[in-house]
Amino acid sequence: MSDTSYTPLPQSNQAYAEAPAVSNQSRPIRSKSVWMSTVLPLSVALLLALAQPFWSGYLSDLVVKIMILSIFALSLHILVGGAGLVSLGHAAYFGLGAYAAVKAAGQDGSSFALMLGAALAASGLYALLVGALSLRTKGVYFIMVTLAFAQLAFFVVHDVGYFGGSDGIYLMQRPALGALDLENATTLYYVVLAALVLVYAFIAMLRHSRFGHALAGIRVNEQRMRAAGFATYWYKLAGFVIAGTLAGLAGFLLAARDAVVNPELLAWHHSGEVLLMLILGGVGSLRGAVLGTITFVLLKELLSTHAIMGNAADHWQLTLGMAIIVLVALLPKGLVGINDRWQKKAQAAAAQASAASHQGADHD
Repeated sequence: MSDTSYTPLPQSNQAYAEAPAVSNQSRPIRSKSVWMSTVLPLSVALLLALAQPFWSGYLSDLVVKIMILSIFALSLHILVGGAGLVSLGHAAYFGLGAYAAVKAAGQDGSSFALMLGAALAASGLYALLVGALSLRTKGVYFIMVTLAFAQLAFFVVHDVGYFGGSDGIYLMQRPALGALDLENATTLYYVVLAALVLVYAFIAMLRHSRFGHALAGIRVNEQRMRAAGFATYWYKLAGFVIAGTLAGLAGFLLAARDAVVNPELLAWHHSGEVLLMLILGGVGSLRGAVLGTITFVLLKELLSTHAIMGNAADHWQLTLGMAIIVLVALLPKGLVGINDRWQKKAQAAAAQASAASHQGADHD
């Protein structure tokens, strides 16, 4: 009895002695995770806020465009990176949000809240309709159904005179909310930046919530999640509606920036472009969605500029396609994969150094 009773003690002592070492090793990982997920995005947002007064009108407008499209890309990230649902109709919610905002403004302008509410409601309700039907399919059929609904919305706004036809409609006066008058370029810049920060933070919290974990589980193995008691259809539908509503927010901001909307906003190639942004940055990463947007927009801007590319700027679609092919081939995990490569090299170097030190100690 005495031998048996004392047997666990050395094991427990050993576990207790090893526990601090495991904890110490995990601290750098945790601190790095906090840095990448919280400190870095907030630092970039602060830098963007401080840099605005020093930029030219062109650069400021370009950054606003990138931030709006980043919100658009982040909204699609909920589907692709969160639930593993590849949609080719996401531009429909983006365009409908823009159209709803302009129609809510009327001829004499309107309030910020009314236009924003109309954009979110229109895109969210259409996402609810499309999601309720398309989520009953899977794989390539899901992709085709979402594309079909997007094309349906495109032809409605293109052919119905109420929406201005192929010429679109103009926003007579940009929205205002008290002192926040979006006619002022600086005010528009900071409103869009605040929207990007809030959307980024919202999706980050969503990913770490029970709902976000459920979407991740559906992405990995939907049948197992269903067997565990999760109503996967309703989780996917909720994610679909949230993604569509946030795309409508991006559409509202684009309408406020350009003061004009046209059917091209709903075209299928915009859905393809935002999907490319996610792939370039790295599917499944919030930072990747923003990095991919920046890369895509800057590539498009540079390759279509005659001062830089000369006559090749007339064929910027060709050079852009070639550049994307090269980037995807070299970076299969996207731009965020560069950091993973550096980490693996650093770990390999540390392992080699540790092995060399142990060999030296053995020789001594």
